[in-house]
Amino acid sequence: MKDKILVIGSSGQIGTELVEHLRAEYGVSQVVASDLKVPQEPAAGPFEVLDVTDRQNLAKIVKKHEITQVYLLAALLSATAEKNPLFAWKLNMDGLLNVLELGREKRISKIYWPSSIAVFGSNTPKNRTPQYTIMEPSTVYGISKQAGERWCEYYFHKYGVDVRSLRYPGLIGWKSAPGGGTTDYAVHIFHEALKSGAYECFLGPDTALPMMYMPDALRATLQLMQADPGKVKIRSSYNLAGISFSPREMAAEIQKHLPHFQITYKPDFRQEIADTWPCSIDDSDASADWGWTPAYNLGKMSSDMLLHLKEEYKNSCNQ
Repeated sequence: MKDKILVIGSSGQIGTELVEHLRAEYGVSQVVASDLKVPQEPAAGPFEVLDVTDRQNLAKIVKKHEITQVYLLAALLSATAEKNPLFAWKLNMDGLLNVLELGREKRISKIYWPSSIAVFGSNTPKNRTPQYTIMEPSTVYGISKQAGERWCEYYFHKYGVDVRSLRYPGLIGWKSAPGGGTTDYAVHIFHEALKSGAYECFLGPDTALPMMYMPDALRATLQLMQADPGKVKIRSSYNLAGISFSPREMAAEIQKHLPHFQITYKPDFRQEIADTWPCSIDDSDASADWGWTPAYNLGKMSSDMLLHLKEEYKNSCNQ
């Protein structure tokens, strides 16, 4: 049977681009996008209004479209979740368990659920953080992701649910706005560099964090989901690495293209979150098990971001 895919949280930073990527790969009609609200732009393919905590409606949509795979992206991210921790826990955990139950009941055959570097904590080794290490997350987002990893592994071993996961670093893309994460500065900085030539960063200048350009993240996601099940040896979540840099290094790279760009620093509550996260990630298990290799470094990513954003701003001004 041909795969039919449901993307939950399709209007977010990852979902917006993942839906396009999946539709290019599998066909427009084979990928159903879903979110809490109908998008402002007319849907280019099937769309359903869905609250993932509503298990009955979720099951109804899966049955209606004969869904075989679910990509569960709906979540409250690190900085936003700290403002409403109980709601964040409910959304992040109930949503995952609802989807895992569909796998246990054999209503779907494969699940993708993203974890995050937020599972690590201040006692985790910061440089080349290993796959298996101390995890003591200090945010509700990190706690929910750590618990989610345990649930994914449990459902795989206990019920044979084919669930796969990546620990995303900070994600950088030009097609959509970030969704309230601690690494969002690495997207905002490009927009402000082009719009005003200046940016006030909410992290300190030397706060190095693991990051990844969105095309690499999408490629890794599909590569993992399309891998032979025997090659997917980790069923909690794989470490995934791309680029590690600080705001100071990011600004210096932008200044190569926009020499007059200026950055200032005013750390806020997100600095405390970032200080508990790794500086770089060891993703050798992903490389060994299913051949992962990133394609973008800091220079290549920055050039591509500025190229696309300049075109976006140019088109918006001409409308």
